[in-house]
Amino acid sequence: MCRHACYLGSPVSLDEFLFQPDHSLLIQSYKPREMLEAEVNVDGFGLGWYPGDGTLKSYKSAAPIWADCNLRGLAPLLYSGLWVGNVRSATVPETITKMDTPPYCVGDLVFSHNGFIREFAEKVRPLMRKFLLPEIEANIQGNTDSEYLFAVLRQLLPQHGGDVAGSVSSLFDKLRLWGGDSCGLFNIIVSNGQNVVATRHGFGGQCPSLYLGEGGLGMRDGWVISSEPMSESGDWNAVPEHHMVSIEIGDAPIISAL
Repeated sequence: MCRHACYLGSPVSLDEFLFQPDHSLLIQSYKPREMLEAEVNVDGFGLGWYPGDGTLKSYKSAAPIWADCNLRGLAPLLYSGLWVGNVRSATVPETITKMDTPPYCVGDLVFSHNGFIREFAEKVRPLMRKFLLPEIEANIQGNTDSEYLFAVLRQLLPQHGGDVAGSVSSLFDKLRLWGGDSCGLFNIIVSNGQNVVATRHGFGGQCPSLYLGEGGLGMRDGWVISSEPMSESGDWNAVPEHHMVSIEIGDAPIISAL
C-alpha cells in the first residue's frame, strides 16, 4: 500500500506540490492518517511531471523520501502544471528497488497504483502474460503487480481510441475475469499530460482512501487528487468507493460510478 497524489492546474513548483502543504506527501510518508494496513511509507518514492516542453519526466528512488539529499534543492526549480507523486509501502519486500518504484512512465503516460492484486504471482500474472503483446511486455522493467497493471492498460488504450477512462474501465473488467470477485484493491492515477483519471476501486476489500481538492495546494487554482487531504485549506471531498474521477485541462472534474 502507498500514498499518492496528483496536481493538475496552473504551473506550480515541486516544492509547492511535495513539501509546502500542511499534510504533504512527505508527511504522509512517515505520518499518514488513513492507512488501512502499513503504518509508514518508507520503501521508495517517485515523481512524474510534464515540464514546459510537454515531455514526460520522472525521478524516483528506493530510499525513503526524506533520505534524498538532492530533492529539497531541486524542488523550487522544477515547475509543471501536472505532477504525480507516490510514497511507497511495498507489498512484497523483494520488490524494494528503484525500477519497481512508482509512478511508472512509458511514452507520454504516467501511472501510479495504491493497492495490490491478490494471488498475483500464482494466478493473475500468468494470465496477464498470455494477454500481453511482446512489445508491451518488453517495457516492463520490474516485478510488481502495479507495473503489470500499467502494461495491460497500455495495451487496451488503442482498443478505446486512446480514451484513458474507457481503458481503465476495461482494465477492471479484465482483472475481475482473471482474479475473481476478490482480486484486490485498485486506487489508480494515470495521465497522458492532457487529462487525469483516478479511481477508488477494488474487489473483496475496503478501498484505500482518496480525496479530490479544489485549490488543494492552498495558494493556486487547480485540482488535487490525493490519498489524504494535503492541506487545511481548499475544498476537499472524499471520492466514493468504486468511482472514477476524470479531469481535462481547463474543465471541472467528472465523477462517475465504476
